[in-house]
Amino acid sequence: MKDDCIAAFAPATVANVGAGFDILGFALHQPGDEVVARFNDSHRVVLTRITGDGGKLPLQTELNTAGVAVMKLLEHLNLRKGIDLEVHKKMPLGSGLGSSAASAVAAVVAVNALIGSPLKKIELLPFALEGERMACGAAHADNAAPSLLGGFILIRSYTPLDIVQLETPERLHAVVVHPHIEVKTKDAREILKKSLLLKDAIVQWGNIAGLVAGLMKSDYDLISRSLNDVIVEPVRSILIPGFNAVKAAALCEGALGCSISGSGPSVFALTTEASIAQRVADAMQKVFAEQGVASNAFISKINSEGAYVVPSSTYAAL
Repeated sequence: MKDDCIAAFAPATVANVGAGFDILGFALHQPGDEVVARFNDSHRVVLTRITGDGGKLPLQTELNTAGVAVMKLLEHLNLRKGIDLEVHKKMPLGSGLGSSAASAVAAVVAVNALIGSPLKKIELLPFALEGERMACGAAHADNAAPSLLGGFILIRSYTPLDIVQLETPERLHAVVVHPHIEVKTKDAREILKKSLLLKDAIVQWGNIAGLVAGLMKSDYDLISRSLNDVIVEPVRSILIPGFNAVKAAALCEGALGCSISGSGPSVFALTTEASIAQRVADAMQKVFAEQGVASNAFISKINSEGAYVVPSSTYAAL
């Protein structure tokens, strides 16, 4: 990598994690996005190149999650710096893996390092959230926070923003299977019910609390009992071909639980062993194939590091 630029990587994430709609998420090791930042003489933030998106993403700074996040960061710091950004998408769009969040997170991490790291990592989160707001109309943090900080994240409050980093049980493995269809976050949010039955809310609250307690206590049985979403999953699952059969296959092979990753169409499962994770992934992909849907799978322990500046020795010079 050239001395006058900085590259950063931000990982994919699983949001909601069952019952935790908009308030729970965790980071994977792969896939993820990379953003390269360098100074320019224009006093503007410029998107110079995007790769891996098939030409779908806008190069207009104010319409791109990475661009918006960096503009808000510089505005906060009262810096009139010219910054060129290159966004390298290494994960599918509309996948339920936090693609828009990863780009925004990688961008602010890269630019913060480029300008001398005036902010701590956690202080970059509000600017990544502005990128999320532009992308899907809501500044939800359950993708951006774990992508930035790593691990399992609980968003206790949005006003004010209150982020809690949770313990991650050592044996926990994640399986994410991405069927090759696209579900737009805005569409997936619009189909949700506008009101809830109290009895459903009570079940949901209990499962959220149980999952958090299970993570903190490394109680895998409690984690398994708590990976149950009675509000969002039943609605969004209609957008995913064969979802119920995919979930049943995962549970049959020993998954602790299985649900939709973010807004979908990716489906995640949690297991206690890598060998179980592989069997679960194979079974889930087999069901998608029976539906005539190709897919790819990612198996990962929980990524506790989150986003990072890419060492120059491992990044190709541009």
